Amino acid sequence: MKAFHHYNARSIDQALSLIKDHDGQARFIAGGTDLLGVLKDDILPRYPLAIINIKTIPGLDEIEEKKDGTITIGALSKLAHVAGSPVIQKHLPALVEAAQAVATPEIRNMGTIGGNLCQDTRCWYYRYPHQMGGRIQCFRKGKGPCLALKGDNRYHSIAGGKGCVAVCPSDTAIALVALDARIVIIGPQGEREIPIMDFYTNMGTILKPDEILKTIIIPPVLAESKQIFLKFTLRKPIDFAVVSVASLIKEEDGMCTDVRIALGAVAPTPVRAYSAEDMLRGNSIDTALAEEAAQQAVKGFKPLSMNAYKIEITKTLIKRSLVQ
Repeated sequence: MKAFHHYNARSIDQALSLIKDHDGQARFIAGGTDLLGVLKDDILPRYPLAIINIKTIPGLDEIEEKKDGTITIGALSKLAHVAGSPVIQKHLPALVEAAQAVATPEIRNMGTIGGNLCQDTRCWYYRYPHQMGGRIQCFRKGKGPCLALKGDNRYHSIAGGKGCVAVCPSDTAIALVALDARIVIIGPQGEREIPIMDFYTNMGTILKPDEILKTIIIPPVLAESKQIFLKFTLRKPIDFAVVSVASLIKEEDGMCTDVRIALGAVAPTPVRAYSAEDMLRGNSIDTALAEEAAQQAVKGFKPLSMNAYKIEITKTLIKRSLVQ
């Protein structure tokens, strides 16, 4: 790694002031489980002159249940803390499962939920270490085509991607999409609150270099709702998802009154299976209907040369999430 200045910010205002002082050549760091790898591999267009630690800002790691049932999660909450929180365990089991699915205990004890949402893509062309034969340019780095389109794309998108077909790597994002979460971002222009689906673009997130992900807001979830997060990996620990699915189902008298299905690792952003949801509402969910919904969810998907197998995995996980 190259040398850089390190600052411990004591407030959001101080963090924003420090990043402004370095004129675009500084980065925020929380748990650092993603950023340190990015720095070691030297994949950024400009190596930062300063790293600003925001873990030292008090109050950004709190989990709270409001009187109306809304749950807020500070973006600096460790993944292990999220998974072990009594509030989260009581109301948001899908998020517990997603947080527990991330990497290893060591990573979950260090990494934050905000960092998991903001992490950079894991595409092996994009992540190729600069020190191992020189920098590999690609569309995401601002120069050249997406190398995965004609190369090894076995873990890449099966549902689109303009310019870049790397998939969204976050597990917690998929659960939070199914939970209809919103996020609060703070920067020099103040705070803004957006649906988590709007946080992601084909090229990553909308978070600007001088902005901080502050809070995750989850609306009240009915106690009788059923939630689940499923993730397929080649190895149980460590691996990023080949495909993941999160679903939330509300039923009355055996009939589905509402449902949200979120798909992960199938596209550059989280994907809502809206057509499958429409098929399920107003019906009693059984194995046959779950299979039909799974088929409907992947209609229009366009796999690449080496990843058509992900279609079958996606359908299987959707079915399992609905019948379990």
